[in-house]
Formats: sequence, structure tokens, C-alpha cells
Amino acid sequence: MPSFQPSRRRLLQWGASGPLLAVLGACAHEGAVAGSENAVRLRVLAISDLHSSYGRIAHLLAAFRNEVANHAAPHLIVVNGDSFEHGNVVSVRSEGAIDWAFMEELPKIAPTVFNIGNHDNDLILDLHPVVARIRALGITVVSNIIDKRTGQAFAPATADLTIGGQRLRIVGMGTPSLNSYPQASREWLQIPEPKAWARENFPAMLSAEGMKLVLSHVGVVDEREYLPLVPQGTLMIGGHNHLLFTHQDGATGYMHPGRWGETYTVGEYGADGRVRTAIVDVPTEGSGDPRLASLVASTLAAHLTDVERKILGETQHALTLGDTARGVCRGFADAADADWGFIGHTTLGTGLKAGPIDQFHFDEVVRFDGRLQVAEVDASRMAAILKVCNQDRPIPIEEMTGDFIYAAERSSGARSQGNLRLVTTDWCARNQSKYFGTTDLVFVDVPSDGVKAVARRALLG
Repeated sequence: MPSFQPSRRRLLQWGASGPLLAVLGACAHEGAVAGSENAVRLRVLAISDLHSSYGRIAHLLAAFRNEVANHAAPHLIVVNGDSFEHGNVVSVRSEGAIDWAFMEELPKIAPTVFNIGNHDNDLILDLHPVVARIRALGITVVSNIIDKRTGQAFAPATADLTIGGQRLRIVGMGTPSLNSYPQASREWLQIPEPKAWARENFPAMLSAEGMKLVLSHVGVVDEREYLPLVPQGTLMIGGHNHLLFTHQDGATGYMHPGRWGETYTVGEYGADGRVRTAIVDVPTEGSGDPRLASLVASTLAAHLTDVERKILGETQHALTLGDTARGVCRGFADAADADWGFIGHTTLGTGLKAGPIDQFHFDEVVRFDGRLQVAEVDASRMAAILKVCNQDRPIPIEEMTGDFIYAAERSSGARSQGNLRLVTTDWCARNQSKYFGTTDLVFVDVPSDGVKAVARRALLG
């Protein structure tokens, strides 16, 4: 057995069958997937769902440089959607200065491809100028999203690259969940149902000779349905759900790179036709890439106001995203006199750090505000709901629900019999089929000063 012992944080982040070897290999070998370096045809460094997160972005850039410098194989960098975030006031006020500077450096490190996600028009509503600016940096853009106004694609759904003398076919897909795109742009977008689109298009798109790469900013629930449709030896990279896992399907590798720039994944095309995958933590030691770190510091200094710098409280220890979420859920339940509280995984961005917590960091933790709503269920139904919660644990991809819900009982403990009261955000209530697996829960508003205010008191007092 390897001497390396994974942390509790890493164990909680594993999310699919068989990730242990991949993560051990990544951590023990500084990101290299196990195997002979000479046998690797191409290494893919993948990120997704950065959401204008600046805490590790300079470290992430440095990590990519180190990967390419330390491995002789050709490299490709993949940005699988959602690089931008309207909820980040610095990103909005600076017009994405840090985000664009980061992206500008990527093709200087290795050929780079970008698949459009549902937040990539957060700062510029029309995707056409977004795509044009990304392309001007020397980055290949793919997507199957159509401009309903003209019937034309915002970018081609496929691209062919030659890397290290080897041909690579790339296919890009976006999520059809229109309510997750900026509201003002939704009427412009036409996005095909992904499973049907894959069945119709994969046979032709993935028939050519050479390596094959599918970029899907759709989510695991749909992706696992069309994973069997890709030829063996393909690499498929998912996104949108902010999940972190690797999965092996024969010679095919499938991975979700995580979120907020805290991790990335590596896929290696082997000479034996097999794709191997690994998860890599982005280190936090040092300042990372010095130029980008300097830009981050100066941009924050220029655009943060006293409102965002206000200290809301202080924490003794950093919390994982899951433990942060369960603390919020417990606060919801206490505030609403409910037995159990629930919150959606992607309503949160990152875990609460240690030390003084200002408004800017808190808004990274709890991304969206809203109302609290309650419903009543019997004990057996609550037990069924709880089975699909808290998926920040090892779980086969067949059991994943995508953007899952976290749950925690109230501080005094939940009742075990009779009708039980649950509380959640109005977003989860409106989308109860996705989060709770049902459509017949009757939710009503509960008096409160909002999701963020209740969450702040729960986490910071």
C-alpha cells in the first residue's frame, strides 16, 4: 500500500466508483497519472466552473506551467465552461480583468480549448463577442448552443486539432437548463436536449481516426446516459454540477474537475489506447504565478469597497464545502423551527476559510440570496429524501443526482415520527423534482430576512 494517506477533505470530495487509485497517483506523483511517461500520447489538464474565483487562480496558472514543464508528453488545456461570475463584484466592476488575464496565459502554456457554459455570458450578455474575444486569445471554442435570433451556432460543435503530430477530435455540449443562464439572454438561446443530440450526432462526430475528446457542460445525470455512446478510448470531461470525480469505463476515461479553481483533473491518452485520469489539488503555498498574483491583489484593491471589506465574523478553523453547507442547513432549520434544513450544492461556491470573514469572501461561500420556504412530510418520506442528500462522499455515478442537496437536522435534533417540517431555499423548492425527487411538496414562505442573512448567522454568529 502507498504510504500516502488522503485527507478527510479529499475523502469527502471523492464522488464516483474507483477514484482512489487516481487520487493516490495524483497526490503521490505530483499530478502524474501512473504509467510510463514515454507511453503517454497526450495529457489533458482540465478545469471547469471557476466562476471568477481568485483565491487560487495564480496558483492554478503556476500548476499548469509546472505540469507542462515536468512532463515530456504534448499537452492540451481544457476550460469546460463557467469561467465568469456575475455575483463577484470585482469581476463585474473590473469587466473580468483577472479572468481574461488568466485565460490569456493559457495558450502560451499549451493549446487550449473552451466549451461554453451557462455563466460565460454573465459579464457580456451576448455570447458572440465573448466567443470572439476568447478566439482572439488563440483559444479554440466549441459549443452546440444556437443563437435563436439567427439560427447560427455561437461556435462550432466540433474542432480538430493536431497536437504533437496527432489528430484530436473535440466535441462540445452545453446545458439546456435555460433558467441557469442570465435571464436577459435566455430568449436568444436554443440548446438541444443533450441525450437526443448525442444519440444523433456522436456516431458521425466521433467516427474519425485519432484521439477523441467530449466536453460536456451538462451534468452527470445526462452525461452518464451518453457515456456508453462514445468510442472506447475517448476522454469525456463533464461540468456544471461542481462535482469532483474520475470514472473508468473500459478504456474510456470520464472526469469532473471540481469548482472554484481548487482542483483540476488530468487525463492521459496512453499508447495502449486507454485513457487514465487523476484528480490534483491546486497547492496554496507561495503566491503562485507572480504576475497574475500581482494583478489579483491590485484589482481587489481597486474595486473592493468598504461594503465588501466589512468583517462579518471570524472562524477558528476552515470548513470544507460540505461542512459549510451543513452548518447553513442547521441554521435554516433552527431559524424556521424545522426538523431538517436543506440547501443546493451549487448555491454555495467554496468552503468557509479560517480567520476574519469579510463580505466579499462570504459572497463566494453563499452565492445566491432568496427566501426560505417550508413543507411538511411524514417520517418515511423524509428518510427517502435524506438518502439522496450529502453526496460529498464516495458514491457511484449511477447514484449521483447532479446538483444535489445538503441536509442537516436542527440543533436540538429532529423528530423521528409524525409529520416533519423541512426548510430550504425558494430555488430548491421551485426545482423540487431535481433536488427532492418529487413534484408534490407544498412549500410556503417562512418569515425570515433571507437566505444569506440566516446563513451568515449560522456560520458566523
